[in-house]
Amino acid sequence: MNKEELIKQISTKAKVSQKEAGECLNATIDAISNALAKGDKITLVGFGTFQVRQRAAREGRNPRTGSVLKIPAKKSPVWTAGKTLKERVEGKGKKVATASAGGSKKK
Repeated sequence: MNKEELIKQISTKAKVSQKEAGECLNATIDAISNALAKGDKITLVGFGTFQVRQRAAREGRNPRTGSVLKIPAKKSPVWTAGKTLKERVEGKGKKVATASAGGSKKK
């Protein structure tokens, strides 16, 4: 599924226009990106956790020449799936409740 397909699905489930769904998705991505840039951790219970991890400097090898390369330390964004999502993917969990446009929950 690509971003356009996701926007269509959000639009249908939330009963909003595709433009509004796209704006909401973009706002969500921006909020997550900005929080990660500040070093914050974002937890969406049941779905997963976004966070930044520091990768240590290390040595690598050039596969063609075999020469040793120094790979510098860096920060990497990481996502870890939540328990509910893992169970749903494995076929063990119940359907995840989603909020409708009116704020009530469906099952």
